[in-house]
Amino acid sequence: MKFTKDQLQRYSRHIILPEVGEQGQMKLLKSRVLIVGAGGLGSPVGYYLSAAGVGTIAMVDDDVVDLSNLQRQIAHCTGTLGMPKVESAKITFESLNPDVHIIPIKERLTKHNILDLIKDYDIVADCSDNYATRFLVNDACVLAKKPLVTGAIFKFEGQLTAVIPHEGPCYRCLFEEPPPPGILPSPQGVGLLGVIPGVIGTLQAAEILKLIIGRGSVLKGELLIYDAMKPSFRKVKVPKNPDCPICSDHPTITELIDYS
Repeated sequence: MKFTKDQLQRYSRHIILPEVGEQGQMKLLKSRVLIVGAGGLGSPVGYYLSAAGVGTIAMVDDDVVDLSNLQRQIAHCTGTLGMPKVESAKITFESLNPDVHIIPIKERLTKHNILDLIKDYDIVADCSDNYATRFLVNDACVLAKKPLVTGAIFKFEGQLTAVIPHEGPCYRCLFEEPPPPGILPSPQGVGLLGVIPGVIGTLQAAEILKLIIGRGSVLKGELLIYDAMKPSFRKVKVPKNPDCPICSDHPTITELIDYS
């Protein structure tokens, strides 16, 4: 496969980077990424992966665009109100870069469909907004041996980490079980500064791009935390739990659990 004249111009700022070059850009064009969630985090992740030329991007979300989303979910606009988020995102990202094939999957993610959905993708980005989905995605990626970049946002803060199955800790090494329903306030009930998902989603996209081209270090075994009010970034080491129920040598979770 050779680059077209338009592709050489579009990706010129990548290609002149020694760490990327033509070989790295070709890896991006041939890569396949699954994004869970087409909302606040999924929007910037999808935007920057599309701009970078990631060849195939699937997005899983069963929601539709609401007016209250537009304060932060930049994949959508007033003209797509009421449209499924995955279809709205497809229009946005493919209009940005025609090289990219967006696969919209308007489904609710469950233990019954997740393994089938992730099997054809190189990397998974968890851009969901609830603990039940985060744990489900983590467990499925560990079982399927799929690299995962997971992010979370709350009010004025955000965090992200990378899970490389059997090479480091997983999300359950950090949080063994999801909190019981009703213990923590919902994002809808406490609010969220609109730019926070932009910061965290962009960082998620950066981790994914590094994984694809195989350059640089990723946040394996580290949790990066951003606080917009200070402002500050800090990293917390996440040790691998030798008794982790999903990624240890003797896991107790061998089948997916649906916490929703």
